[in-house]
Amino acid sequence: MAYLECSGLYKDWRLTSENGITVSISFTAEQGSMTSIVGASGCGKSTVLRLLAGILKNDTPPEGMQPPRITLGGRDITTLPPGKRECGLVFQSGALFLHLTAEDNVAYGLLCRGMKKRDARQKAREFLELFNMKELAGRYPETLSGGEAQRVALARTLIVEPKLVLLDEPLSALDAPMRKKLAQEIVLLQKKIGFTALMVTHDIREAKLMSDRIILMEKGSMKWEGAAGDFTEDRAASNAV
Repeated sequence: MAYLECSGLYKDWRLTSENGITVSISFTAEQGSMTSIVGASGCGKSTVLRLLAGILKNDTPPEGMQPPRITLGGRDITTLPPGKRECGLVFQSGALFLHLTAEDNVAYGLLCRGMKKRDARQKAREFLELFNMKELAGRYPETLSGGEAQRVALARTLIVEPKLVLLDEPLSALDAPMRKKLAQEIVLLQKKIGFTALMVTHDIREAKLMSDRIILMEKGSMKWEGAAGDFTEDRAASNAV
């Protein structure tokens, strides 16, 4: 059994939009792996992430199709609310709390889980040091660069040890040099910590650099899945990723 198993994920956007598509997809991911979902804008990539996180609910599929089911680490999370799924979501913007320092942003999830403030801050400092951000501990988000803010956001997500990390275009707001640098840092952290991740990105080079496997989506469905090293430029070009 794979660590993450998604079967029959289904969302029909035609119910709410004339130009909507139907997202229908099944896939698996192994523990400790990084999987990227790529595809043209509007193909359903972010919908898949939100269905996994529980931000969106699956629609009832047509008769004859299998019902949606998501298992993570052997646990069925299909109908669980977002807070019970043990998934961490990193957004494009980082979405840091502006009134909290970097240290307190990272400690926030631990405090929500009942850890004492002193212990949470100590662990947050340790995580910031792990991310080479010890000097940022007392700074507020408005004083951070885009790359620094994304690193803080990633640390805030990883410190609570989610079973699955969901990365929604995490580098798209950064300039090219910072994108490459942070992509390399995430790869090293992912191998060091061993977290399981699913990332949505428009950047094929980024996906090939950071991922073990790639899923190519087209109009709501999976067109190709395989090892990142086997994903070719002609596939990307033919789908205008």
